[in-house]
Amino acid sequence: MTKQEEASLRLPVAGLHALAKNWWIVLLRGIAGILFGVLAFAWPGITLLSLVILYGAYALIDGFFAILAGIKGGGAESRWWLILIGLLGVGAGLLTFFWPAITALVLTIFIGAWALIHGIFEIVGAIKIRKEIDNEWWLILSGAISVLFGLIILVRPGAGALALVWLIGAYAIIFGGLLVGFAFRLKKHLRADKS
Repeated sequence: MTKQEEASLRLPVAGLHALAKNWWIVLLRGIAGILFGVLAFAWPGITLLSLVILYGAYALIDGFFAILAGIKGGGAESRWWLILIGLLGVGAGLLTFFWPAITALVLTIFIGAWALIHGIFEIVGAIKIRKEIDNEWWLILSGAISVLFGLIILVRPGAGALALVWLIGAYAIIFGGLLVGFAFRLKKHLRADKS
């Protein structure tokens, strides 16, 4: 094996170790998703403007933590997908704040497209680290749920606002829970790596 081949094999492992060292960032992303979902269920009569603000805050927080995880995760080659997810989230959050009068249909399509793209990049990221961590299915499953959620929203954008709020809340809780599980898996990997 050439030195270049050895270096290319070490890069994902180094990136995984750096991500594992910062497992708490993934945990915070999961907690933010769960909190967003709980708030969506707690206020079922939420107005569209409140939904826009709540969604925008969630997307900004999730995007910020994804960017932070990508930066602290080391190796741009193995973490580009996480930074891209973060930039998409921040962009989605900022757009919702700059256009608060957005219609329900446009917001629905926007949320569906964001979830679909987000899910695809989560799956790509999981595939990239599958050889370095056991049970990467946590990340693959969270990406698959995002893709499924995005497709459902894009196919049925005219759903009622209350049903949309509940669907978004359920998605955020499930996705957040999967990220929490993945964070603890990263923490376990870190402990195993130290011993």
